[in-house]
Amino acid sequence: MSAVNEFPGTWRPNQASSVPLFEQLRLNIIERANNGALAPGTRLPAVRSLATELGVAPHTVARAYKELEAAGVVATRGRGGTIICARDEAWTSLTAAAAEFATAAKAQGASFAEAVQLLAAAYDAE
Repeated sequence: MSAVNEFPGTWRPNQASSVPLFEQLRLNIIERANNGALAPGTRLPAVRSLATELGVAPHTVARAYKELEAAGVVATRGRGGTIICARDEAWTSLTAAAAEFATAAKAQGASFAEAVQLLAAAYDAE
């Protein structure tokens, strides 16, 4: 059985949850990538295929994939599909963004605690 057929397995989004369906999917993929259940190079199902399997709109899956790609967790390779990135690849853009934020915060005279508060507020706003 290929990895495409193994994901999402028995997992299904909770329709009654206040967490949007795309966010549930996004968090599930991140969790599986972090714990090794989705190894780097694992190909995820096509958007329409996964949407049908999960009983959600294709836009829901597409949005989750788009946000995962922006975060560096997955990469879309055209006909090669969407694959899980190696953790090093996934964290490269996040590390760069953190360094840029730290530089900007220091330049504005923010203390470490103030910078963390700003980051926490931004994180919660998303």
